[in-house]
Amino acid sequence: MKWSELCIHTTNEAIEPISNILHEAGASGVVIEDPLELVRERENVFGEIYQLNPADFPEEGVLIKAYLPVTSFLGDTVDGIKDLINNLIKYDIDLGHNKVTISEVNEEEWSTAWKKYYHPVKISEQVTIVPTWEEYTPVHTDEKIIELDPGMAFGTGTHPTTVLCIQALEKTVKPGMKVIDVGTGSGVLTITAAKFGAESILALDLDEVAVNSARVNCKLNKVHDKVTIRQNDLLKGIDFEADIVVANILAEIIVRCTDDVARVLKPGGTFISSGIIQQRRHEVEEAIKQSGLVIEEVMTMEDWVSITARKL
Repeated sequence: MKWSELCIHTTNEAIEPISNILHEAGASGVVIEDPLELVRERENVFGEIYQLNPADFPEEGVLIKAYLPVTSFLGDTVDGIKDLINNLIKYDIDLGHNKVTISEVNEEEWSTAWKKYYHPVKISEQVTIVPTWEEYTPVHTDEKIIELDPGMAFGTGTHPTTVLCIQALEKTVKPGMKVIDVGTGSGVLTITAAKFGAESILALDLDEVAVNSARVNCKLNKVHDKVTIRQNDLLKGIDFEADIVVANILAEIIVRCTDDVARVLKPGGTFISSGIIQQRRHEVEEAIKQSGLVIEEVMTMEDWVSITARKL
């Protein structure tokens, strides 16, 4: 099969919304090349090793590369993507150069090329994410290993928003709890909840590719007996009562589902939300409060925010 590589030259701020647009348009795989990764100072708290080649990154801005099958409708699909990206200006999102280019690639070239960016990373006190093609020896006896093959699903587990959610789950999940993961992607947060003792997890995603990827990863991590994975539009029609709802999705989607979050949470239950760029923080906080939840903690990493709230 022939594929087209769609490359968007934009800003760090626009990564999440543009990636979402690309996935919604049917992109099979997204690669992000951000030169800030080359100069970013890392605390190296957990002994991470970073191997980055400057030749893989642009001199300025961010390159987002997505892969679309070559069909007779490709032109219309690309035009639609461009329109949706341009529409982000209405939300005060800086698009930078906003230059879009297209090139043809072979399936073998893109389907595995992104793996060179992805290595074992210890992202919290107890959690280490390991890609399935890498070998890793645990450093501590209480270390929780999450094996992950994102495939074409959104979420390698190492993005700041995912790290923030994992750290919040690490503090919140107790044995026997029931959890809902809204927008599960590759299933990394569902697996995390299971590893920390959740009794049952309902993992939801609108994308069929993500649902299938989450199933594979849950089975790979031997937590599939605790997990129900379902294709669903956010929390619509869900009557599962949860101790925790976690949602690592875009801010504009979070604000649309806070009422449903409050509905499915048990009294005293916790809502962990991320995928929130700093500029949208107050908008999300207001939506959470309007739904009757009380904000207990706000954590930040780089330009991203995670909000933990509780139902009284």
